Amino acid sequence: MIDRRTWILGGGAMLAGWGAWGGAAQVAAFASRRIAVEVRGSGRDVLLIPGLASGPGIWNGVVSALPGYRWHLVHVRGFAGLAADANADGPLLGPLADEIARYMRTQGLTRPAVIGHSMGGTLAMMQGLQGASGRVMVVDMLPAGAAMVGGTAGGMGFLADQLGQYFTGTKAGRAYLARILAQTPGARGSDPDVIANALRDLAHVDLGPQLPRLSVPLEVVYAVGEDETLAKEIGTRFRAAYAPKTDARLVPIGPSGHMVMADQPARFQAALRRFLTR
Repeated sequence: MIDRRTWILGGGAMLAGWGAWGGAAQVAAFASRRIAVEVRGSGRDVLLIPGLASGPGIWNGVVSALPGYRWHLVHVRGFAGLAADANADGPLLGPLADEIARYMRTQGLTRPAVIGHSMGGTLAMMQGLQGASGRVMVVDMLPAGAAMVGGTAGGMGFLADQLGQYFTGTKAGRAYLARILAQTPGARGSDPDVIANALRDLAHVDLGPQLPRLSVPLEVVYAVGEDETLAKEIGTRFRAAYAPKTDARLVPIGPSGHMVMADQPARFQAALRRFLTR
């Protein structure tokens, strides 16, 4: 279970199982050098943001199982086959959050529900903190990215900087990262520079201190394995991390790895249905 979380700071499994681009038409009225957005269905607006190196295909089961919504599927440029464009260098998380908010404004979306997995969960919380969303669901992500491997933003940030330089600035590092991406389902075609930038930003970010000013409903779905002791430890960690948001609802789902929506589709879809209809 823990091994499947370690890619945030240099492993590989956080990329596992992430699907391909769904292929439907993008929103014609919106052009961006950082994200592409596909719209499916009709009904209440819901944004779906995938995680590190992942494309919108991770949400295919959700979209098929829950009709009656207009799903806006975000694809980060540089992930899962899209060219990096403006995401090729420099900060990533902040500009991505701003661009997702701009998408909602230009499309006239009024505080929609925003669901994000992993790094997408961080982006979803940032939308809530900006006042752009009406409710937020975070899937298997802590407010501090470094906390996913037991560290802190202050303690892990330097290490992430060094890893980023290794992955992007050395021949061996780039070759190693390329091999991992090639062998990981759903991560093929992801840009190593964008991955390294994302890892670096995640290691530095800690939204925990800002959670008290998150005024919209927050639900956190997190994965637990079959080991009861470890599941209790993970639950304690998530409850402590989200304690500043006193009305946050935490929902463990297991046995599951990081890709909850793939490992436990029926239970995840039920949780999402409740979240959207409460």
